[in-house]
Amino acid sequence: MKHLLNLFAAIALLVWGTQLVRTGILRVFGASLRQVLASSLDNRFTAALAGVGVTAVVQSSTATALIVAAFVGQGVVALPAALAVMLGADIGTSLMAVVFSFDLSWLSPLFIFVGVVLFVARQSSNVGRVGRILIGLGLMLLALQLVTVSTGVLTQSAAVKAMLASLNSDLLLEMTMGAVLVVLSYSSLAIVLLTATLATSGVIPLDVALGLTLGANLGSGLLSMLTTARSDVAVRHVPLGNFIFKALGVLVAAPLLGLWLRYVRPYLGDPASVVVMFHLCFNLVTGAVFIGLTARIAGWTHKLLPRPEERGGAANGGRPHHLDPSALTTPSLAISCAAREALHQADVVETMLRGALTVIRDGNLDLSAELRALDDQVDGIYSAIKYYLTKISREALGEEESRRWTDIISFTINMEHIGDIIERILIDIEDKKIKPGRSFSEAGMAEICELHARLLDNLRLSMSVFLNGNVRDAQKLLEEKARFRDLERDYATAHLQRLSDNTVQSIDTSSLHIDLISELKRINSHICSIAYPILDSAGALAPNRLRPPAH
Repeated sequence: MKHLLNLFAAIALLVWGTQLVRTGILRVFGASLRQVLASSLDNRFTAALAGVGVTAVVQSSTATALIVAAFVGQGVVALPAALAVMLGADIGTSLMAVVFSFDLSWLSPLFIFVGVVLFVARQSSNVGRVGRILIGLGLMLLALQLVTVSTGVLTQSAAVKAMLASLNSDLLLEMTMGAVLVVLSYSSLAIVLLTATLATSGVIPLDVALGLTLGANLGSGLLSMLTTARSDVAVRHVPLGNFIFKALGVLVAAPLLGLWLRYVRPYLGDPASVVVMFHLCFNLVTGAVFIGLTARIAGWTHKLLPRPEERGGAANGGRPHHLDPSALTTPSLAISCAAREALHQADVVETMLRGALTVIRDGNLDLSAELRALDDQVDGIYSAIKYYLTKISREALGEEESRRWTDIISFTINMEHIGDIIERILIDIEDKKIKPGRSFSEAGMAEICELHARLLDNLRLSMSVFLNGNVRDAQKLLEEKARFRDLERDYATAHLQRLSDNTVQSIDTSSLHIDLISELKRINSHICSIAYPILDSAGALAPNRLRPPAH
């Protein structure tokens, strides 16, 4: 029982080490790897080579699939090129299986020691994250050594020998088991390495090991599909196409296992080499055969998973969904997705603000109802962004990305408040102006139009500040805040002057007019507050606005 528990612990350590390496590399090099992929998608062959390189570094074809699927979902890359990347990604992960099949156990203590020193010394920096990667590599090598030791002891047991002797090969069961293990461990690399080690130790026959390897390839494709199950249809096309590649490859390779064992095995030596080289050759042949069929497979995926018809309304607004769950494994990509969704929220707010002036001027009750309904969309986008950002590990973010995380939250909160204020304005206009049949004086309406025009300009400027982080634009935005405050004070005074002149229209709408320009000032304050984080980061803010006491 003790030796069996040791084996399970070693397997768990192997899976955990693989996770540490993958997440660590994505955190440190995620943005650079995305740029490599994005710049290599001009043709199928460079795309496949980029997939090989990126996956060899990340050690996970699933992670590569999520990055490329996000590109497709954003319309950055065509599906055939993305599928070519995935063919290369499968080759990349099988190459890493070959590398880890060599006896590198002597590197394990070195990687763990150096990794722990770096991680403890600079935990929150990229140096600490590189230490985390080294720890993961060291744990993987240590785990493979422990698996060998544990299985060596187990195979000496009489009960285990009797059980192994009674095993009969069932290819379908073996492939199913391999696929299930990959999904449970979230790593095809770990399962292939484990299979190779078990085959070397004699725990499983070689033909069973090859069946598990085929299942691991299927499981890798299935895992990507499950990970993107809730994503946009365009995002899900990539893992589906990749799964089709794997399924077709397995259908061809399964009947040929006997030929591999008969003719190729004698040239490869130990069972571990037989397993990992079979894994590599399977993906090499699959890539070579299907690299010219990516366009056709892309067509199949569109037929199997058609895009839903474009619909308007608050549900989707006739727009792509930017909060891609598959991007969460790459924090820098997830932050970009959240920022794009925040800009869409600002677009909806701008629509509300533009329409509000039409309601004020023309008294259109139907338009007012439509605009008030948009506030629910603004609130929904805010909630979705907030929930999405909470799923991004703050530990995985660098200093700049962490600041961007905070900026996005602040921006969306301000947009949500502006939407609420516009809704209140529209309700007041309906109740106090449209339904009673009142109207603003000509001078009062001109003041409202002037303030409204300034609000629109400031809103567009704030979106630019949020997007680019330009300090000069942020300073200009705060200057506009002061001008707007002075203008609101002047217009309030002018309104009181019209009251003293007994202007009938001003008397009828006095309360509404004062409340309205006050609410517009509040909207402007929320718009301009977007500049504060930018200026604070640049050290351009004074400690306080109080004048020093006179001496």
